[in-house]
Amino acid sequence: MRIRPAEAADASAVAAIYDYYVQHTAITFAAKAPSAAAFAAKIADERYPFLIAEDAGQVSGFIYAASFREKEAFRWDVELTIYLLPGRVGCGTGRMLMEACLRILSAQGYLNAYSCITLPNERSIGLHKHLGFVELGVFPRTGYKLGRWHDVIWLGKTLGQQNGIPAEIRLVTDVFAQQGKV
Repeated sequence: MRIRPAEAADASAVAAIYDYYVQHTAITFAAKAPSAAAFAAKIADERYPFLIAEDAGQVSGFIYAASFREKEAFRWDVELTIYLLPGRVGCGTGRMLMEACLRILSAQGYLNAYSCITLPNERSIGLHKHLGFVELGVFPRTGYKLGRWHDVIWLGKTLGQQNGIPAEIRLVTDVFAQQGKV
């Protein structure tokens, strides 16, 4: 298995993985999966990493970062999204994706990473806590899907020093060019 930057050609496989969770779980509160074109646009966004786990030529999972909030003072914060092919949970794929993404985000200059997880999801919470995320709070009965209300937990991780005026964020393409790998 290898972790690599996503390419536009991966968008259909990413959409298919996400669609499974939309259709069959409350892990995402989306009622309709975004199109491959919508994922291609996220892949093309140079502000945030979008990584793929590839196993024997097949996309087996993905992670991407996005804006945490739109107001300018939040520009050093990101929200992470990670999904794996059904059956890949517990195989180390999620850990590899998270570790690679967190390294890139740190190199870009992001200072905080957040994840919102629908409860219950002990594997995802365990992964996040293993990587240094801390619980920030539980929002009870936040989303209604599949015939019932669901709680969510917010977890966060500090990625860099928060002293003085922070440096501006580097584009992910600049980090890839400098590091030469994920």
